[in-house]
This record gives sequence, structure tokens and C-alpha cells, in this order.
Amino acid sequence: MKTCLYICLSVLAFSCKTSKTISEGEANLNLSTKQLIKENTKQKPNFKTLAARVKIDIVEKNKEKSYTVNIRLQKDEKILLLSTPISVVKALITPEKFSFYNKLDNTYFEGDYSYLSDLLGTELDFQKIQNLLLGEALYNLRDDSYKMYVDNQTYVLQPKKQRELFELFLLLESTYFKVKSQQISQSSTSRHLQIDYLSHQDVDKQILPERIKIIAVEENEEMQIHLEYKGVSLNEALRFPFKIPSDYKEIEL
Repeated sequence: MKTCLYICLSVLAFSCKTSKTISEGEANLNLSTKQLIKENTKQKPNFKTLAARVKIDIVEKNKEKSYTVNIRLQKDEKILLLSTPISVVKALITPEKFSFYNKLDNTYFEGDYSYLSDLLGTELDFQKIQNLLLGEALYNLRDDSYKMYVDNQTYVLQPKKQRELFELFLLLESTYFKVKSQQISQSSTSRHLQIDYLSHQDVDKQILPERIKIIAVEENEEMQIHLEYKGVSLNEALRFPFKIPSDYKEIEL
């Protein structure tokens, strides 16, 4: 069952047959915090739909598993995940709920984001998952006051006042002002989530992630998810077929 969830959680980066990997150019390290957040906001991708194929490697307890998944995304509305080459597992993510079904054992799940949140150690909802997919900050940078400094040609942002339940840190690269890393730590529960955007690419004049590394730590246990997309297209007419068969058995997570 964890395998199904890992597949659904792991689609978090983009790479395209018509894309071009972006290399960092001349850095602009003289921005104020307000200007930096404004420049980051300008780079938010603007499209209606996205389709992609992603290679996923999951490492946990010294064991590695690999998958290939297709993703279809209608911005701000729904995300459909399909295992390949045969759609054995299908998952649909909407602002209201998270659902999936598995043809191998005729089971399905339909519910809120609590289990996914627990698995990665931070509160998730549709918007945060979409932000991860698009390489955006999990939390809207305009909703808080931040302090900023420069380290090794990279902007480092952190809230002036950290939240009670967790601490948040972000690294922004200094050429296109995209997120390089975002880290959420919960010292009370010994949890740490780190999302590193290892490279970005230009897809139809949109700057999107190319390779992502996710590290989720809880006490002495660590899970790593490595993602590399093999194909992506924007603004195509897409279908989102998803219907749980009536004879499937519901599972509880």
C-alpha cells in the first residue's frame, strides 16, 4: 500500500523533449527582501494544463525502487497520476480530496490529506502539492515577513518570527530567483522535510523544475525521493478519466 502512496506523492519535477536546461548566469545579489519576493512572484509559471512523464527513484531503509508515472495537471483544479506502462494505479488530487485505486488488488482510498501529511511530516493540501510540482514555495511568501541574507551566491529567506509548530527556511537562486531548496523542521517530533530543486529548465518560456531531490526524516528513519521528468507539454487539451469501480474494497489509512 505504501507503494501506491509513494507513486502518488513522488511526481514533483519536470523535464521536456523541447525544454532547455537553465544554467545560472550573472547573479544579482543587491535586492531587498521585498524586491526578492517580488522577483520570485514574477517567475511563477503561467499555463492552463501540463502533461509529463517522470522517472521516480525512492530510497528507504537501504532499499531502492524505481517507477515511471504520467501526470496530467489542470492548474488550480486537479492532478491525475497514472502508473506506466499499464495504468495499474490511478490517483486523482483535487482541492477537496485525495483518491486512488489499485487494479492489482481491487482496492481504493478516498479521503483528506491527513495520511499524506503524516507520511512526509508536514501539513499538505492541494495548493502545497501543486506548488511542489511547479517549484514554488509551499507557503506564500507574501503572507509573512521575512529576513534575508546572502550565502554562497544564494539568497536565504526565513520568517522574522518562526511558527510555533515548525521552522521554515528557503534558498532562492540569484539569477532567476527560483526556489533552490525549502526546508521544514519540527524539533518536537524530530521531523525534517527538505525539497531541493537540483536544476531548472525553460519549457515554452516557463521556468520549471527539471530534477528534484526530496528528503523526509523522522527520528532515525529517512526516505529519499529522486525525480527526473522525461517529457512535458503545456496547454494541450487533456482528459482526466477517473472512476473508482463499484466492486472495489475501500481501505483505511
